[in-house]
Amino acid sequence: MPKITRRNFVNGSLLALGSTLLPSMGQRAMASLDPTYYPPSLTGLRGSHPGSNDAAHSRAWGQRADWGAVQSHDEHFDLVIIGAGLSGLAAARFYQQHHGTDKKILILDNHDDFGGHAKRNEHNIDGQRLIGYGGSQSLVEPLHASPVIQALFEDIGVDLKSLETSFDQGFYKRHNLGAVTYFNADTFGRDTLVKHPFCNYYNYIEGLPGAKVSDAAAVAQTPLSEAGKQQLLRVLNGGLHKLPVPEAEREAYSQTHAYFDYLKNTLGVDDPEVLHMARNSGLDWTSSGTELLTIAQAKRCGALGFAPLPVYDENNPYIYHYPDGNASVARALVKKLIPLVAAADTAEALVTARFDYSQLDLEGNPVRIRLNSTAVNVHHVGDPSSSDLVNVQYVQNGQAHEVSAKNVIMACYNMMIPHIVSDLPSHQAEALGQQMKSPVIYTTVGLRNWRAFKDMGIGMAMCPGNWHQAVLMDFPVSLGDYQYTQSPDDPCVIQMISCPYGETLGQSQAEQYKQARYTMLGRQFSDYEADIRIHLSGLLGAKHFNFDRDVASITVNRWAHGYAVAGPGDSVAVGRQPFGRITVANSDSASAADAIEAMMMGHRAVVELD
Repeated sequence: MPKITRRNFVNGSLLALGSTLLPSMGQRAMASLDPTYYPPSLTGLRGSHPGSNDAAHSRAWGQRADWGAVQSHDEHFDLVIIGAGLSGLAAARFYQQHHGTDKKILILDNHDDFGGHAKRNEHNIDGQRLIGYGGSQSLVEPLHASPVIQALFEDIGVDLKSLETSFDQGFYKRHNLGAVTYFNADTFGRDTLVKHPFCNYYNYIEGLPGAKVSDAAAVAQTPLSEAGKQQLLRVLNGGLHKLPVPEAEREAYSQTHAYFDYLKNTLGVDDPEVLHMARNSGLDWTSSGTELLTIAQAKRCGALGFAPLPVYDENNPYIYHYPDGNASVARALVKKLIPLVAAADTAEALVTARFDYSQLDLEGNPVRIRLNSTAVNVHHVGDPSSSDLVNVQYVQNGQAHEVSAKNVIMACYNMMIPHIVSDLPSHQAEALGQQMKSPVIYTTVGLRNWRAFKDMGIGMAMCPGNWHQAVLMDFPVSLGDYQYTQSPDDPCVIQMISCPYGETLGQSQAEQYKQARYTMLGRQFSDYEADIRIHLSGLLGAKHFNFDRDVASITVNRWAHGYAVAGPGDSVAVGRQPFGRITVANSDSASAADAIEAMMMGHRAVVELD
């Protein structure tokens, strides 16, 4: 598909190359030279885009400490925040609320856009702009959020009431779309679509129907061997009642015995294709292959063999979603911090607004956001216990720069902090180094129509044999001036979710993540595009779908360090302790892959500076 490949090269790689040719220029200079500088519209490899982690990897892996002569700009701030994700942006607003809007704040981020995992994807499909999310999806149970978060939402114009009516929960039933499973030829022998999800993953999408055929009928339609079909049906008919212990002991037994031991030893499963289905039935609800789970954990995440159950509180459904996911929350925060970045005033009105990136790092702004800037050395001047000054060195386009601050909040990937904060106590550095993040990929694909999904009744397809284990129609949200697709002949955005695990069954989480990161970062865009071509063509079939005709754009959001996974014991609490004039935020410090928790950690970090 040369048109996509060429456009992505021009919009993504060439722009990145241009920034390296201008070593002293940040995003403000780039925006003034090129009015098209607008990261949300870039396609190709996004998320942790090429080059975004180079300086950090050089620091962490190669122990690099010298980037040549350091440019000191004689810039001093009341607060420097490392990380422009939701936690860092919220921390900036909380700091203003505590200390006044006149305080000088600098936010540094290694990416070319703000928001962290709250990534906005825009697709221009034959002149029509469609919006999707490339990471952080939705606000989870926001009605249960603390008063601190409720007040923040009101402050920045996030209206939960408007979100309660913007999600069209009747969309899937109205179009006869449901949850299905796609068995690909490469793994299972032949391309087969069965109208049964074989797990509970689909249940987080409000209004999406589940299985349209019985367990027995679904199993009969699979491309498994006869022995495999018998074993799969045995798993579907299983449950805690099959455990070899008295009923009173089942719950305790399930918490101490492995899910895969239950499959193999209790249910007699040895068919590799059934075990492959089971391993890939948890996706990002497990942050690893399910062979590492206990029976109780597998049951909670709705893995293969456990009855589908509602995922969220019925009074807090999973509908608090903007068209660009939680990127709208990030944009609302940026608008509050830097008012001239856009004309609109509420998160709803900001959905269709084009932000002016040249406003982000203006000298007169009390708050400045400096993108493409990786912190590499943060340290107190003098004794940390009595110091009132912190020096912050960062690298932008290969050039080292330095600023100073009264306070610093590390709202970045917590495992990197020991490599950045050079005077950190060893016990705290050790605790931070024990934290983990699971890799995840959110790919958005711009389609010229979704007729194939309509004709085949696909709302979400579980794909246990593919790199992307789930394919789904984007959430049906219309808000403000933005309208979700209504006719299957209109363009739309679909989501493809990949939670890559290591190839070796039974490896530890850390080893699975390491192997998966190596693979995902080693792939070029052409590799992803080829994989998506095969995947969608097999899923949708030649009768309904032609890749070159129907696909307009692809954005692959790679998050090598995605969901927060807690380290052992009290390492999370030890790692996030204040240190002199430096505090720690980010969702990692809550060990929760959750937008609201990320913002709460920003609040805690600000309070700890007082």
